Amino acid sequence: MKQRGSTAEACKQYDRDYFDRWYRDEDHRVRDRAELRRKAALAVAAADHVLRRPVRTALDVGCGEARWRGELLRIRPRLRYLGLESSDYAIKRYGASRNVQRGSFGDLATLGDRRFDLLICTDVLHYLSATEIDRGLPAFVALVGGAAYIDAAVREDDPEGDLEGWHDRPAAWYRARLRRAGLVECGLGVWAPEAARLWLTELEQIEIG
Repeated sequence: MKQRGSTAEACKQYDRDYFDRWYRDEDHRVRDRAELRRKAALAVAAADHVLRRPVRTALDVGCGEARWRGELLRIRPRLRYLGLESSDYAIKRYGASRNVQRGSFGDLATLGDRRFDLLICTDVLHYLSATEIDRGLPAFVALVGGAAYIDAAVREDDPEGDLEGWHDRPAAWYRARLRRAGLVECGLGVWAPEAARLWLTELEQIEIG
């Protein structure tokens, strides 16, 4: 997992050692490439379905070393990928080769009125303060042209891995904010913009009273 957030970043280094420990060291990593491949396939297929055409662009918020990029390009070789990351190490090493730019969830409004077919935000939200989430959500939703794949570790999961700076919140906390911001839950971490209700069937949408 990755920690993100201005307060935590002041005392935590996202350097080569950090990514080696949590993404490559078999004694510490909690997710492998096979899981990432399955999630990428799910996210692309879901966005294709919501868009009713193939995914062409993707924005990966808090992308780290841009591990998602390779899997997305394996599925869609011509896909245009943009990763946003706050780690100096990741930007210096992968900025040019993997199109990783400096950015954070709370500052998504700086991207302006752009739209992306697929937005990815994994292992990020549970390390952010409520203030930063609330600041970035309107822009995040506005950037969703097709679908968003959102993955966060919640209280009910009893998560493992890098728990430094992790916020102990229930799933309902995230669902309430995402829905208020204008996203429709489709299940398995997939969210669509409100406009997609026009063609999504009732069973493709999750309604929780």
